[in-house]
This record gives sequence, C-alpha cells and structure tokens, in this order.
Amino acid sequence: MRHMKNLNALLASLFMATTLTSSCKGNTHPLSKASTNPPAANEKSAISPTSNMTAPRSGHTATLLPNGQVLIAGGMERNGVFFQSAELYDPMTGSFTAANRNMSTQRVGHSAVLLPNGEVLIVGGWSSAGLVASAELYDPKTGAFTSTGSMSVARGDFTATLLSNGKVLVAGGENSGALSSAEIYDPATGQFAQTGNMRAGRTMHTAVLLSDGKVLVAGGGEYQHPLATAELYNPASGTFTITGNMTVPRYKQAALLLTDGNVLVVGGSDGRDWQGQYANAEIYDSAKGAFSAIGKMNMARFKLPGAVALLKNGNVLIAGGGEQVEIYDPASKSFRVATGRMDTARFYSTATLLTDGRVLVAGGYDNHSVASARAWTYKT
Repeated sequence: MRHMKNLNALLASLFMATTLTSSCKGNTHPLSKASTNPPAANEKSAISPTSNMTAPRSGHTATLLPNGQVLIAGGMERNGVFFQSAELYDPMTGSFTAANRNMSTQRVGHSAVLLPNGEVLIVGGWSSAGLVASAELYDPKTGAFTSTGSMSVARGDFTATLLSNGKVLVAGGENSGALSSAEIYDPATGQFAQTGNMRAGRTMHTAVLLSDGKVLVAGGGEYQHPLATAELYNPASGTFTITGNMTVPRYKQAALLLTDGNVLVVGGSDGRDWQGQYANAEIYDSAKGAFSAIGKMNMARFKLPGAVALLKNGNVLIAGGGEQVEIYDPASKSFRVATGRMDTARFYSTATLLTDGRVLVAGGYDNHSVASARAWTYKT
C-alpha cells in the first residue's frame, strides 16, 4: 500500500493535467502571458529540431559525459509506462542510439550526477513497483551499469548535488510525505551515510552548489504546500542553517548558479499547480544571504528543474514549461525570447550544455500529458 501511495504521489506530481490545460488551443498554455520581449532584430540564437530519442520520455535525466555525448536515462512515457532503458546522444552526428545495457531498475523522478572519475551516479526515483532506494553507476568506457550502495531511505523528487570534495549530497524528496533527511554518497567507498537533517521537509525543491562550497536548498515542501524558506548545507559541519526567504513560496521551479556567484531562481508554482504557475524570477545574493525579485519571464513556467542551462557567455537558457525558449541576461536582469520555438510546451524535459556551446533540449510531456521523443538544439 505504501508503494501505491508513493506511486500515486508521483503521478499526481508529474502528470496532473487539469481540464484547463487539456483544453489548450494551439501551442500556448492559457496561463502564459503574451511575449513582451521579442527577439532582437539581430538575434542570431535559435532553437531547431534534431533527431528524435529512441523513446518518448519525461522525468528522465540527461548527463554530459566526458566524451561529449549525453546520457539520457529512465523517465516515463505515461502513467504506468516507466523506463529502465537509457540512450546516448552524439552531438557529432545529431543522433540518439540505445545504450548497450539497461539500468538495474526502472526510474523516474530520480537523479543523475557526473562524478569526478567520469562515471555517472544514478540514484532513487520511482519504478512501477514504488519508490527506489538503490543506486547504480554508469561507466562511459564500458557502457555498463553496476550497482553501488543504497540510500538509507527510498526517495523520489529529491536533489542530488556534487560537492567540492567529490561526494554527493542527497537531500529531501518524497516518501509518504516530504523528507527532511539528507545523506552523503562517497564514491571512494560506494556507500551512503546520513548527514544532518534539513530544517523542513522538502520535495520538488532546488539545490545549487555555491562558490564557497555550501549548498543552497530552496523552496519545495509538501505537495501543493510549497515553502518560501531556504537553507544552506555546510559540508564541513554536515549541518543545515536557515538563510533568507524567497520572495514567494514556490516548488517545481529551476535554480542555477550564475558566473557572478549568485543564484537565479525561475518559475515554479504557488501550490495550485497549473493554476498557480509563476512567470516571476529572483536572485539569491550569496554574499548577503538574501533573495530579491527581478524582471518576469515572458510566460509562466513550472515543472522545469532540469530544463535550464548556463551558456558559455554567462547567459541562461530557459527551455522548460513553455514552447518558446527564453534567455536571461544577468547584465540587464532581463528575459528575451529566442528565435524559433518547440512544437509545444514541454514539462519535465531536460536541457544540457554541450561541449561546443549548443544546448540539447530533450523530451518532456505536453499539456495533454503525452511524453515526446522529440529533441531540439539551441545555438547562439
């Protein structure tokens, strides 16, 4: 019964399509406002289609490998169709190919982290049987997935953050409610060990490694009850401490470290899910420990935690939650729409910066809860 409760929580979180969204006309979400910042006349950046993935996926992970390829792992097509498979995107050919081997289990709502040794840690999430505590390593050299230590508790919709010391912080997530617990994965031993608890239970939150080695954990909370609070994890002491609050409570948002050491937080929802999507954004000032509001995006977006990318010029690509891609310029603290658009809004898609400066945007599901195999590349 607990597995079914966990599974139902995932389906409610990932695939809750309301009558409002199902009645969308065309490609624009009804809650998205009209674009107010169109592309500049000399805008050369654009998004365009590339080859399709081997399977339609949402809630998957995408990890840039040392060889320049991208590992796409797990995800789901629709309710009850969870993937154990993985595939590789080759930027040189612009094509996806199925990985030689599958993961040890189906996973959606999991996390994937590139370790300093070039392997990928894939951990947690849901399978068709319920929540998963297990973890595995993908070795790009052999193409093999091998089991490693398991977490102390099964988790979905948590965060996994590579620390400056090469270890991985796993924080929060869902398991019969939002978890406040956290643990550390040590690649040297292949084991997880518990660390200090967060000050609040959080699921569908964000976690960003700061320049000083601490981790900013923000928002999230119980399903439909997001928090505005944020806290900092100190790897030296293994403890979380409260920092400034966000300007609004939000979950299912995205957050990313900027080149100046501050953190950009965009989108999310106020707890009403589809009816409560945000177009607003804010900046966390790492020196002051405080959030402040900035200009709004051109459309409301949520369910986009893996669909933002820091470009090589310091700007930020925002691709999730809408059919139009936006660019955030830290210098002017403003958003503009890039040339071109995807076929429709995509939720729980991924955006991965490639070694040549392009960004691969892959999968996600649309306003009708249909996952896609389509992928695009963004080029500046």
